[in-house]
Amino acid sequence: MQDYLVNYLPIAIFLGIAIALSAALVIGSLIVGQRKPDSDKLTSYECGFDAFDDSRKPFDVRFYLVAILFIIFDLEVAFLFPWAVSLGGIGLFGFWSMVLFLAVLTVGFAYEWKKGALDWE
Repeated sequence: MQDYLVNYLPIAIFLGIAIALSAALVIGSLIVGQRKPDSDKLTSYECGFDAFDDSRKPFDVRFYLVAILFIIFDLEVAFLFPWAVSLGGIGLFGFWSMVLFLAVLTVGFAYEWKKGALDWE
């Protein structure tokens, strides 16, 4: 049983270091950080407009476009990691299917760029 547990010793050490370092960083930010709350910092922030204002007030759609861009690139990264790991086993078909996937994402990105979704005024 002892030999079996010795295999997990590096994981336990790594976990202990991670917990100690994260606790030190949180405590350090509590000690060093400035606490100067004002009315703007204490309000809730959601999609760039006041949550307790008139619900029929028009707001900028670019917030949603940026969110869609984030989802697109998040999915791209989520699919690229397993693809890169298994690239040797999936062969040429897997390579070209990922190239097609990236091409579709690139066309969508170019379309949003052309429409000015990335331009902030």
